[in-house]
Amino acid sequence: MDAASSSDERRTTERVLTLLGLLQQRRAWTGPELADRLGVTARTVRRDVERLRTLGYPVHADPGVGGGYRLGAGTDLPPLLLDDEEAIATVVSLIAGAAGAVPGAGDAALRALTKLDRVLPTRLRHEVRALSAAVASFGAGPTPIDPQVLMTLAGACRDEVEAGFDYPSGNEVRRRRVEPYRLVASDRRWYLLAFDLDRDDWRSFRIDRMTDVAARTWRYQPRAAPDAATYVQEGVAGRVYPHRARFLVHASADTVRAQISASAAVVRPRGGELCEVFSGAGTLDAILMHVLLLGHDFEVLDPPELATRAHALARKLLSVGTTTPPEPPDAQKS
Repeated sequence: MDAASSSDERRTTERVLTLLGLLQQRRAWTGPELADRLGVTARTVRRDVERLRTLGYPVHADPGVGGGYRLGAGTDLPPLLLDDEEAIATVVSLIAGAAGAVPGAGDAALRALTKLDRVLPTRLRHEVRALSAAVASFGAGPTPIDPQVLMTLAGACRDEVEAGFDYPSGNEVRRRRVEPYRLVASDRRWYLLAFDLDRDDWRSFRIDRMTDVAARTWRYQPRAAPDAATYVQEGVAGRVYPHRARFLVHASADTVRAQISASAAVVRPRGGELCEVFSGAGTLDAILMHVLLLGHDFEVLDPPELATRAHALARKLLSVGTTTPPEPPDAQKS
């Protein structure tokens, strides 16, 4: 392509984007109005409208007096044209969602945030970083963390490149080299599921414990991976504890999930009014009391010795003495 052709194509692209911006500003424009604003003929406006339709924008043309061009709703989401203020507001809102300020929006907000991060102009980055410091959240949701760390890790997952970070292990901090696979948001924290190159196995990492996070340029060949959400939830609820147990609870999975944090137990439906609960704790008694306080009938599935422990605990509770309850006020008056 020669220089003249390249210049013409650039002018056409700029004009089409300007046309899109005009259609987004007002409900409807007449052909002559658009031609006057763009400095072109009505025929050129018609060609540019067709270019927008090809890109997926549903531009409707209403004939007759009072008619004109208007941007309608489509079946698919086409590329959006944002000015600087709109881009900054969108990114900061997504940061709030990714950080947990919008319940249930974390994963989708993060995916959208990483897409915008790739095309965000350099001149806007310092403004976004400054404004993101003003984002806060309360109530349920993951612990807020540095959005740049989230975007770095999400980008590494997307691009299938290695990542490194410092992570506490016992009483020391060690550098970890991983192949990032998925980010997982629980009701409390963000986690990274990754293949640990030094331990040659899958691991989950709390993102709020990471420091000096960096993505590398070395690409890796994707491996067969476990289901990310299930792996992380089982790890948080049980694998990290010295004692683990499974129960068959006589209540629906939805009922039990409403009673217990997703970080405290894994709840799987078993059909009808039954579900399986997997949990861990520092002692078996602690797990047992946790399930007992749900208030439903249950059976111990694993470990077998926990059933024996439950019977012993029941006998102890039955043997507890009671004091004579005080007489009701009416009885005292009589």
